Amino acid sequence: MDTGLLLLRLLAGLLIAAHGVQKVSFLLGGSGLAGGTEEFRRDGFRGGALTALAAGAGQIGSGLLLAAGALTPLGAAGAIGVMTVALTVKWPHGLWVQHDGYEYPLVLIGIATGLALTGPGRFSVDHALGLPLRIGWTAAAALVVGAAGGLAVRALLHDPAAPAAPDRPGSP
Repeated sequence: MDTGLLLLRLLAGLLIAAHGVQKVSFLLGGSGLAGGTEEFRRDGFRGGALTALAAGAGQIGSGLLLAAGALTPLGAAGAIGVMTVALTVKWPHGLWVQHDGYEYPLVLIGIATGLALTGPGRFSVDHALGLPLRIGWTAAAALVVGAAGGLAVRALLHDPAAPAAPDRPGSP
């Protein structure tokens, strides 16, 4: 079980972090901060570069926490938050990713929630520091705080009067 949790944490956490790196730099095929800013503007968000920088930092930080199994409920809440925003952007396109739908953000929300429920396993920073591996209320808090945070960001920064983004291939 511990090896499975390690593989799941590394896969999901590093992908989330890498996606954040793409939002703020030219690394890993990113378009730099200007490209991340333009992506958010196309999706109808206010805030310009600050929005892209905050999203990128949130993805990098939460992804690295999950990958390391460090402060796992906090990492899960961050991942759930940024992926909730992505899910709301992709919602109008339906579920399936081949139509720019919300399938991928939903899967990442599920993985982060699952890791909050199970704990990070024995091969983790949390275990090495003797932090509790499974506490039901922290998993519930991660889900509620993460989803509520993502919905709050959407409500505060999304401009409903902005023109809808054209159908385009993209990522959360």
